[in-house]
This record gives sequence, C-alpha cells and structure tokens, in this order.
Amino acid sequence: MNLMTETVTMQSALNKLMSSTDLTRAEARGVMDIIMSGNATSAQIAGVATALRMKGETKDEITGFAEVMRQHSSQVLTKQEGLLDTCGTGGSGIHKFNISTASAIIASAAGIRVAKHGNRAMSGKAGSADVLEALGVNITLTPEQASDCLNEIGICFMFAQLYHPSLRHAAVPRRELGVRTIFNMLGPLTNPAGADRQLIGLYDRTKTSTIAAVLNELGVKRAMVVSSVDGLDEISISAPTQISELRGGEVVTYELTPEELGLNRYPISEVIGGDPETNAALIRSIFSGEQRGAYRDIVLANAGACIYVGGYADSLVEGVALAAEMIDSGKAKQQLQKLIQTTGELTHVS
Repeated sequence: MNLMTETVTMQSALNKLMSSTDLTRAEARGVMDIIMSGNATSAQIAGVATALRMKGETKDEITGFAEVMRQHSSQVLTKQEGLLDTCGTGGSGIHKFNISTASAIIASAAGIRVAKHGNRAMSGKAGSADVLEALGVNITLTPEQASDCLNEIGICFMFAQLYHPSLRHAAVPRRELGVRTIFNMLGPLTNPAGADRQLIGLYDRTKTSTIAAVLNELGVKRAMVVSSVDGLDEISISAPTQISELRGGEVVTYELTPEELGLNRYPISEVIGGDPETNAALIRSIFSGEQRGAYRDIVLANAGACIYVGGYADSLVEGVALAAEMIDSGKAKQQLQKLIQTTGELTHVS
C-alpha cells in the first residue's frame, strides 16, 4: 500500500508543532516515514513526540503515524473479517495482572478469531508477552507460523518487537524521555494481522473518542476504547469506565458501571498483579475455577466486551454471561492448553 505523504522535514514539523499548529495527515505520514526509515536523530524524534504531547495529538496526526507504522511492519496474512485484538496501551501506573490477555483467550474459546498483539512490560511488571511466556506459550512465532496458529486453533500471539523492527529507531528517545507519548498509542493501532474488531484499553480518558475515530479511519469495523475513572486501561470493577464505541462508522461515548454488567464492585487493590509467574498463576487459577471474586469478575467484564465487539453477543451483559460459561465449562482452560501446545509444535516443525 502506497500512502500519500507530504514533503516535510523534522525541523519544519517541529516548527509547526511548537507553534501549536496541527500536522496534516499527510505531514504526519511524512514525519513517521522519516522516523521509521532511520533518517531522524534521537533529538528530533524526542522533540516531535514531546511537542505533539504538549499540543495534544489529533485524529489526523495519530492516523498518519499509525498508517506508516503499519506499512513498515511485518504482516500476518489471514482473513481479516471478524478478527479481534485486545491490545491496550498500558501506562496506567497501576500494576494489575494481564486482564486483556486472559480476555483474549476466553474470547477465542467462545469462537472468535483472535490475533493478539502485545509486548513485554513497558510500565507494569508483566506485559502480555511476559505472561504468555510464563504460561508456556512460544511468543516468537514468525508471521507464517502465527497465521498457521490462527488457522489451526483460532488464536495467535504476535510479539510486537518482532513485527515492528523499524520502531527500534525510536527506542532510545522513548526510553530517555520516560513519559507517555504518541508512540504509546500506536501499538494497539498497528495490529499486524489487520484485525477489524478491537477492544483497546487507554490510559488517557480524554482520548477515547479520538482513538475510536482513528480506528474508523484505519478500517476497523467495530471497537470499544475503554478508560476507567480510577485510571485503568481496562473496563474497571472498582469505578465507572468511559467507553467510546465504534459501530457502523459512528462513535458513541458513554459510561459503564460494574453493576450494569451484573458484577460486584471491588477495591482496585484486589486486582493487583505481580511478576509474570504470579500473573500466570492467577490466570491458571481463574481458568480452573479456583479463583473467584475480583480477579475473575474483572476478566469477565473485559472478556464480555471482547465477545460483544466480536459479534457473539447482542449486549455486554450477554457477553459477560458467555465469558463465564467459557470458564465454567473448562473451554478457556482448554484453549490456553491448545495455544501452548500449538505454538510449541509450530516452532519445532519449522
């Protein structure tokens, strides 16, 4: 796919941004192409990221960056219709366990095709790659192997570091800045399999409708962008959650409480996780039916949203009920075992 870019230099982009002038979508593509091609200095990348953050990133700027990052990524070739991703931004500063990863497995057990995109921990103690590795999943599948895995069992994991090699050019300035920038938002927007259904957790409640609009521009058919009042980049069971839902090309924003899902409310301290091994043990205990209460309920809330966005439930309440059935029937546990076994077999065959 050839994208229309606008002739731009890092200096000219910086001048515009520092005068609080928005970049056009084509200019944003031009800037990101310079970065992804390795033709920007660390100082220029840091400057653009900081200036965008201070000005406030627009729909066109985020879309332009995401389009170019997609173009530079490795692609998983598969049928994209009805394909779900549950990647979040992280950055909440709350060390919860891996809710979106558990939710992805439950949604897959319910019959939804899931192309889970994720990385190692950036802000928490365990990213999706870390916890899946601790569970015994091989996270280093090639695009061809990931496609085979998806076709065989209805779920695959795409380790972001392997699929976005050009992002290495921004690694040093991102690390040295140590603050959230546009790059934190790009991971969930650049699914290598082109998923057309998404549940995205966002650290910034002011951006949920903007990110939902970006997803629409990128061709996503249905999505929920969620950010809770208590700071989670998940649907919370401790406070209301702001949701921007994309459906039929329209974005509607509303608040959702745990009680509306038929779930109890718990203190946020009751969903705190730990290192990858601790979180892996939590997920196993939820799937085996041993873990009840807050840990199970927050997974049900988010897995239910996945099932709803995936089109397997007509409402969020129905989605939560089906998610509970996947756990109680043992299907979620079985699907995790299939993922462990299949990723191991694919790697050994190759």
